[in-house]
Amino acid sequence: MVTVGTFDGVHVGHRALVRRARDIADRRPGARVVALVFDPNPLVVLRPEAAPPLLSTFEQRSAWLKAAGADEVVRLEPTPELLGETPEQFVDRTVASLRPIAFVEGNDFRFGRARAGTNAVLAELGRSRGFQVEVVQPVTAALNDHQIAPARSTTVRWLLSNGRVGDAATVLGRPYELHGVVVQGDRRGRTIGFPTANVRVSTMVPADGVYAAAATLPDGRELPAAVSIGTKPTFGERERAVEAFLLQPGQRGAKWATIAGLPEYGWMLRLRLVAWVREQVRFHSLEALLEQMERDCDRCEEIVRCKGDPKDVSSVSSRAMAAGAKGAIA
Repeated sequence: MVTVGTFDGVHVGHRALVRRARDIADRRPGARVVALVFDPNPLVVLRPEAAPPLLSTFEQRSAWLKAAGADEVVRLEPTPELLGETPEQFVDRTVASLRPIAFVEGNDFRFGRARAGTNAVLAELGRSRGFQVEVVQPVTAALNDHQIAPARSTTVRWLLSNGRVGDAATVLGRPYELHGVVVQGDRRGRTIGFPTANVRVSTMVPADGVYAAAATLPDGRELPAAVSIGTKPTFGERERAVEAFLLQPGQRGAKWATIAGLPEYGWMLRLRLVAWVREQVRFHSLEALLEQMERDCDRCEEIVRCKGDPKDVSSVSSRAMAAGAKGAIA
């Protein structure tokens, strides 16, 4: 069984494809499910200015696709030669290497040069080459505003660009992740009792604001975190940054020290964004900022503790919005 795509984010729609392929394979002794994954997005080669920001790395996609039921994930590098293949050439090469029983694709699948290949073309090629084509109907997701949205990577990007990480999690089937290396920042946080881990990421960063997140350290330890995304307007800075304050017992206000068992910089941090807490604002004084940060940390800890239950998160986030702008200047 073969399924082909970019699979960015491996959302619930992508997983429906893999589950269907898995169901068919399980009825055929010895059949395997192989996901052919374009990495990076072909638009990076064809029209770099139109290439969307990535929601996931190839390594993440590979792990999630295997968890969904794929036996093997093969990276397809979108070289000009590969993207220049006709639908017939692409299929013939795939048949020669994998001998698929069937292709499993979404109803809007396109492949080959100039996206000339459709599911109808694929089915016609299958009749002469000995494979079937299974088309999985679109998957939708019910958002918090009661809208029904298609499960697409473009939907996830739009939601993230508007700070709607809870809705993005609904489409993804899990919280959106920021995964990157901790690098040196301005070190201001350690002087005011809120030392943050500055995380350099290669995937899409959501809209500016403060978010509640579940953090995973390299050794597997998990901690709640308050994550600030933006330009630190209180301090007049302009460069966007992702900063995570890890909520360890007794850390707030304590003298700065490295996290036990970890160096100061150079380690990987995984942040699963659970909920938006408040927008980023400029405070009229450092004291007002610190008071708000205390409230942010309390709310983030409470949100993560309720494990993202939509009803509980909505209640906590409403209280956050009500108090979020206290002492602030828009």
